Amino acid sequence: MTSLPLAPRPLDATRRSILQRRVRWIVTATITYNVIEAIVAITAGRIASSAALVGFGLDSTVEVLSAAAVAWQFRAPDPEARERIALRVIAFSFFGLALFVTVDAVRTLLGAAEPEHSTVGIVLAAVSLVVMPFLSWFERRTGRELGSASAVADSKQTLLCTYLSAVLLVGLVLNSTLGWTWADPLAALIIAGVAVKEGIEAWRGDACCHVPPGAASASTTEPGCTDGCCSSD
Repeated sequence: MTSLPLAPRPLDATRRSILQRRVRWIVTATITYNVIEAIVAITAGRIASSAALVGFGLDSTVEVLSAAAVAWQFRAPDPEARERIALRVIAFSFFGLALFVTVDAVRTLLGAAEPEHSTVGIVLAAVSLVVMPFLSWFERRTGRELGSASAVADSKQTLLCTYLSAVLLVGLVLNSTLGWTWADPLAALIIAGVAVKEGIEAWRGDACCHVPPGAASASTTEPGCTDGCCSSD
């Protein structure tokens, strides 16, 4: 991984405007894709009684909320003034996702429902494995150059969707091919655990990742920044 510090040099007004406009385009594309993904995943998950698939659809809904918070922030004349609120929205959306998915997964493990095969879910997870990494990388790179902690946090939410796509795909395939019904709720619990971790990092993001434009990096300006949120690509 290459090091890509947050806001390594001062930005002139033109470059800043370009980056802010780029963030708006990225979050618009992210919202559009995730709305479709959420509808398909939740519908297919309910049909197949799949806690993992429903959880994945809810994560897509959280991603929409997260991207919408960033879009709201960058519609303001002074986006930095809305940074803290946007980060709080992103953090709470992670925590809400983790709570719901955990409850649903535990119910499945206790026998409330038995997950079935879902071809739609497998295809959806595979497609997301292709789409999400690019959106995440593009927004993260833009957010770091701009010096926006919320954009970086939102890009990590999108990257989480990539990891969850892989977890979901494995769980669905194991359930479909080997009949391991426990693999589905286990995948859902992994999704919940990662969501909690990312929620905590988003909550701390205003103190760790946000530095004034022109500062060297968050890790050098904030002594408490040790989670690496701004140091790796």
